[in-house]
Amino acid sequence: YDTLKKSIVKQFEKQTPKEWGENVKGVKTQLVTKQKTIAITLDACGSPHGMAYDSKLIAYLEKNEIPATLFINARWIDTNLETFKKLAANPLFEIGNHGLAHKPASVDGNSIYGLKGTQDVGELVDEIELNARKIESITDKRPKYYRSGTAYYDDVAVRVANSLKHQVVGFSILGDAGATYTAKKVETAFLAAKKGEIAIVHFNHPESQTREGVIRAITKLKEQGFKFTKNRCI
Repeated sequence: YDTLKKSIVKQFEKQTPKEWGENVKGVKTQLVTKQKTIAITLDACGSPHGMAYDSKLIAYLEKNEIPATLFINARWIDTNLETFKKLAANPLFEIGNHGLAHKPASVDGNSIYGLKGTQDVGELVDEIELNARKIESITDKRPKYYRSGTAYYDDVAVRVANSLKHQVVGFSILGDAGATYTAKKVETAFLAAKKGEIAIVHFNHPESQTREGVIRAITKLKEQGFKFTKNRCI
């Protein structure tokens, strides 16, 4: 691990970021498809206030065979280990990397929403790679998709993630704004979908209205002929 980390630090430490945001160069926000298809991605952030599990939302997806990509943080895994194992074993779901400490992906300490990003290339490597290795050690499968805490990046950070064999996945539908939307707002966000959208919601806040909004939206989207897929950005 030390050899890998030193190599990546040497490769990127003198590169200066030119972009900072959710949709910087290299972040994938659309599916490659001409079909009426949507990818639902669900985050479990693992913050002190976000360690819970919306089992009813996941049960709905399972019952209705709605595939999804689950971006999961290391702290949430530690708190919900048996649940994580069951999710990872379900072929309906793809497990994505949501970082070791849910930090914005920066190589110079940029902050957003009051959360300080990774301070340098070395810390970013830890943020991505150590959670990837944690996931692989439990599931025997290395994650190939990465979403940072807050889904903010600089352009150098995206290239670092790519060098660690992760594709950086953003979104085109802001589904619940960190589980703060009302059910109606969640539904409205989804119903604006066109083909190839990637939607983001959260499944670590069962107290929120995310679940109700997602269920309403999926029901109506299916009636409109939409299908759902795991994340397929390549």
